[in-house]
Amino acid sequence: MNRLNPTVPPNTVRADRLRALVLDWAGTTVDFGSLAPARIMQRLFGKRNIDLSEQEARQHMGLPKKEHIRGILSMPRVREAWKQEQGVVPADPDVEAVYAEFIPLQFSCLMNYSAVIPGVTDTVAGLRARGLKIGSTTGYTREMTDLPFMMFECAVRLQVYPMAAIAKVGDTPADIHEGLNAGSWAIGVAATGNGIGLSLEDFHSLPEAEKEARLFRAREELRTAGAHYVIDSIGDLIPVLDDIEERLRGAL
Repeated sequence: MNRLNPTVPPNTVRADRLRALVLDWAGTTVDFGSLAPARIMQRLFGKRNIDLSEQEARQHMGLPKKEHIRGILSMPRVREAWKQEQGVVPADPDVEAVYAEFIPLQFSCLMNYSAVIPGVTDTVAGLRARGLKIGSTTGYTREMTDLPFMMFECAVRLQVYPMAAIAKVGDTPADIHEGLNAGSWAIGVAATGNGIGLSLEDFHSLPEAEKEARLFRAREELRTAGAHYVIDSIGDLIPVLDDIEERLRGAL
């Protein structure tokens, strides 16, 4: 566990303890390595004879999928490749067209990338034993381009207040920003998500030196995004919650 941010999220009304967690999906709770979103984007652009690299497919991960597509199309290399293939630079109608194809392709891929990440089941049981409510936000479902509103919607549905009584857990900088912008705790997950981008088997097959180098980069990306804490997997979450509650008590 890396405690990174020494301050409690600012709120007019102070929280005395955590009351809820909001969990990301791909790369945090399911789909070790967050493979599905990257593979879908590569297939979408491959149909247009544009071969996306792993880095290009993942650079905007964590955003709602339409914004993810828009971000890919804004990359100079992809923009130029699109112009060569389509005869024009990509514009909003192209974003809409690619997104329309994304929806059915997403459903066809999800069953292949839906395995629960090790440690999630026991951790969720531990969260419920603590009396914590559990919500989720994800770029997979209905489009919400203003990320903090998903956190506020979770707070409303879970009937939890203030926002400092909620922690957002996710594997991308977008997840961290979502939590911070809402005034909640932001916990980054480094090993199982987009920052590593490997399946469970491939990750554990890495030479130890390469594994540590990749983990360092993934952790650093989340630290730079402003995470209060960075853990390697959701199985490491419970000690972080203990630390958060200690800090909340000390801030009263």
